[in-house]
Amino acid sequence: MSRNQVSSHDLSRRRFLQLGAGAGTAALLTSTGLQGQTVNTRAHVVIIGAGAGGMAVANRLSDRLRGGRITVVEAREVHHYQPGWTLVASGVWNPDKTTRPNSQFMPPNVDWIRSSAAAFDPDNRTVDLANGDRLSYDYLVVATGIQLNYEQIEGMSADLVGQHGIGSVYASLEGATRTRDVIDQWIATGGGQGIFTHAPTPVKCAGAPLKMTFTTLSRLEASGKRDSFDVDFFAPGGGLFSQPWVNDFVKQRFDEQGVQRHHFHTLTAISPQDQQATFTQQDGSSITRDYDFIHVVPPMSAPDAVRNSDLIAKEGKFTGNWLDVDIYTLQHNRYPEVFGIGDVIGAPLNKTAASVKAQAPIVTENLLAAMQGKPLPRKHNGYTSCPLITSIGKAMLVEFGYDLEFLPSFPFIDPKEESWVTWTLKDKMLQPAYYAVLEGQA
Repeated sequence: MSRNQVSSHDLSRRRFLQLGAGAGTAALLTSTGLQGQTVNTRAHVVIIGAGAGGMAVANRLSDRLRGGRITVVEAREVHHYQPGWTLVASGVWNPDKTTRPNSQFMPPNVDWIRSSAAAFDPDNRTVDLANGDRLSYDYLVVATGIQLNYEQIEGMSADLVGQHGIGSVYASLEGATRTRDVIDQWIATGGGQGIFTHAPTPVKCAGAPLKMTFTTLSRLEASGKRDSFDVDFFAPGGGLFSQPWVNDFVKQRFDEQGVQRHHFHTLTAISPQDQQATFTQQDGSSITRDYDFIHVVPPMSAPDAVRNSDLIAKEGKFTGNWLDVDIYTLQHNRYPEVFGIGDVIGAPLNKTAASVKAQAPIVTENLLAAMQGKPLPRKHNGYTSCPLITSIGKAMLVEFGYDLEFLPSFPFIDPKEESWVTWTLKDKMLQPAYYAVLEGQA
């Protein structure tokens, strides 16, 4: 490495640390000056879900509405920092690092109903709740998150994670912890077949299946017995990532690290007792493979309460599976008093926490404009971000939008380079920034 290269690296490292220490992690990764004018209203706004999207909008609206009423419907008492689950499953984080009480973030001037949505009737502007209540609304924000459809894989259920060599980072925090344990057990055997999969549907954090593969490879290499392990990746399509440059990078890196790629293979059945997985190929034929460890990525969709309602997309590629919103304004395409945010919406990208950070101010401002009968002022460019872990200790910060072009936030981080800086961003700094988004401060 040349003197200039060393100097440039050190400068980037020093600048990153100075920014993190001097500005504060939340300020580094978020914007300020987000307070706007208040709106006087008598409207009742109902927010379904208090994950990242619902909580962020609740806090923003609670600061902006005067005279209105906000109701948040959320059954969970605990908020999960789901971007940390890959680090839990990879043995880097302790599980308890990813949880906080929902009460820590819930604004005090909202009504919090501890239940979930059972059915939507948008024609009558009502929501039936699992506790038997019926809520009426003037405006609705759908922030339900995503549904994991493990049962669409024959023989599979979330309860199997951690047993029979089965892992899945998506199932739950407990599932991520059991995934860590089952990977530990596999590595301890000193060899065998590992299978990593992707789903035939959009998934939350589309980089997670790749991250789990890369972190496991890192651990296999650290064991000193990498050659004793076979690692295969099965993808339902021809690509591995939506951003073209990153897709090519991952394919090349898998090839370099001895990962056998199998494209146009969809996991359709699993036999836990036999430790066998069946994949359906593009021509409809099936193959069955033995495994010692398998990472299962389930098909995903909007929750059934949304899918079974008139809020669901009725045409196009999101038909029957995702909330029908304008991908730029995030307003429902048929019910203008309804907005969507987060994983539930039908959009080409956007199923990441970083997407919620970009969407929350857009939903808030457009909802407030709709209340006042004004044109919607904000548009979403599809921004999403994936700190793509390429090994334990290195990552790439991949940021892009609907046009799939890179949208880098930091001039000193090259989106095409793996670095310790991006790993530190993922490991140490994104979590406090995430909580700032929940609080409506970013």
